[in-house]
Amino acid sequence: MGKLEGKVALITGGTTGIGLATAKLFRSEGAKVYVTGRTEETLEAVRKEGIAAYKSDAGKMAEIENLAEELKRKEGHVDVLFLNAGIAIMRPFEATTEEEFDTMMSVNLKGPFFTIQKFLPLLGKGSSVILTSSVAGHRGMAMMAAYSATKAGLSSLGGTLGAYLAGRGIRVNTISPGAIMTPIYDKSGMSKEAKAGMLHSISQRVPIQRIGESDEIAKAALFLATQESSYLAGADLVVDGGYLAS
Repeated sequence: MGKLEGKVALITGGTTGIGLATAKLFRSEGAKVYVTGRTEETLEAVRKEGIAAYKSDAGKMAEIENLAEELKRKEGHVDVLFLNAGIAIMRPFEATTEEEFDTMMSVNLKGPFFTIQKFLPLLGKGSSVILTSSVAGHRGMAMMAAYSATKAGLSSLGGTLGAYLAGRGIRVNTISPGAIMTPIYDKSGMSKEAKAGMLHSISQRVPIQRIGESDEIAKAALFLATQESSYLAGADLVVDGGYLAS
């Protein structure tokens, strides 16, 4: 029997990278998995693998509410809520626009806040909520002032709700990945050369001396989704190859 046998899991931003790796792992452990995304091409690719996928913008209230209603209609409850959707727009501080700031704030912080709020009636005792933050929320990084602010806020939200909802038997925890090889860098606005340079530079500063893989974060999410982490609430699990410790 799998570790998530009979459980219902929803993963936002689940069509690529960390979200997709987690969806596949959760399914292999027996969960009924639903994912969300914004691109029809990636949504269709996931559906072809037999995973239910919904087009939903993680930063738009109406779509969050529609998603909650759909899961209520389909399942009546959710056991694992993995809020993984995120966006990174990398710009110098002086060049960051209000629109870029608002976009990241909506998807990375406002979206998770209200998704938990709207899904709260579907979360029962023993359920697990997992947030994907970032080491950028712990340590300032050049070109990431706005992104880092959203992730610092998300880690704070995880701690606050971890304490607030623990009494209801709902565990809220956060994962803060280091540099992980995902498509987020391709959407960041950096050139291929800048991306390669940044990843090389980071890998040289990581004690393990490499960039992480999505599967490694998926395994951390599985731990937080199961009763193996039953005494964790409001924790921020850093999975960064030792980057913050160096």
